[in-house]
Amino acid sequence: MEKQTTSFAVFAWRLIALHTLTYFLVGYIAYTLFDYASLFATDSLAGFMRPTSDPVTALGPAFQWARGLIFALALWPFRDTILVPARGWLNLWLVFVGLGILATFGPAPGSVDGFIYTQVPTATQLIFMPELLVQSLLLSLGLWGWYRRPHKALNWVAAALLGLILMLSIAGYQFLGMEASA
Repeated sequence: MEKQTTSFAVFAWRLIALHTLTYFLVGYIAYTLFDYASLFATDSLAGFMRPTSDPVTALGPAFQWARGLIFALALWPFRDTILVPARGWLNLWLVFVGLGILATFGPAPGSVDGFIYTQVPTATQLIFMPELLVQSLLLSLGLWGWYRRPHKALNWVAAALLGLILMLSIAGYQFLGMEASA
């Protein structure tokens, strides 16, 4: 790991970049594999999720920088616990799974409260679990690995990919907006 010279800005940049990239990649795969367009239109989710044809849905990846920044702010005090140990990625993943997936403060699908308080069928809630577990695992491994083997080229690649995701999100928003108004 880089010595104590790591600044909050570097930590935040890496979390924002990795979260956005893993969110987009794993989300796209899950969207395709689990047919989210049809799933979100079912009775149990139609009132809960925007349809995938909604222009605002296309902007989702472009706004993931905000979630990445929130992660950075929340995790900064614990950075030595997640970046220094040989299994620091596991510490981070357990935090994401425990607090971000299973024990959320609201009834999100797949969370304890989601199973208790929502009318979303258990099978439907479980469909989201592979996406959530894989994305949080890749984010945890990626952040830990980036500190283990930092390369300046990773910054350039991440910036280019984030720019591409931003352009795709904006283009999707515009395209779906045109379709909706036609």
